[in-house]
Amino acid sequence: MTYNGPQYMVAGEVVDTSALISWPLEMLFGSLASPRQRNELTANYPERLDIIDAIDINWTNPNKENIEKIMHISKETGDIAGLSETDIEIIALAMEYDCILITDDYRMQNIAEYSKIKWRSVNTDGIKDIWKWEIVCIGCKIVKIMPESTTNQKNNLGQCVECGSKLKVRKKK
Repeated sequence: MTYNGPQYMVAGEVVDTSALISWPLEMLFGSLASPRQRNELTANYPERLDIIDAIDINWTNPNKENIEKIMHISKETGDIAGLSETDIEIIALAMEYDCILITDDYRMQNIAEYSKIKWRSVNTDGIKDIWKWEIVCIGCKIVKIMPESTTNQKNNLGQCVECGSKLKVRKKK
């Protein structure tokens, strides 16, 4: 398991949006981030983006091959149902550049650990074990197929076609 306690940033680490928002600037110098994160900051934290623009953040897109690898892995683990396209890109950057992933997102940590990508958390203790997930109907309890792509509606997986009840994600037994 990767050490996940707070440390100072080392140039070349990949940071998730929570680090961009909450970490002191001196811990962000030289880090890698996705342009999608920049868009999120523009929409939600424009003042923070103005400050971040004054330091050396490397905004870069991962290559398609690494995005596809992370998509495949997230389907294997079942984490796909709780990830955004931005999350996938951030993990793919860490894989592509062989960097430490800085994130508090347990799903991102889960995929990183499963993929042997080093990770560290921002403000939390982080995961202790790798988990696999499945989608299940809360009514008839039928296990469903994982979605093929990410969703922006992490808490709305739709309804069961068998009984009409809500679908939810649960840890595989």
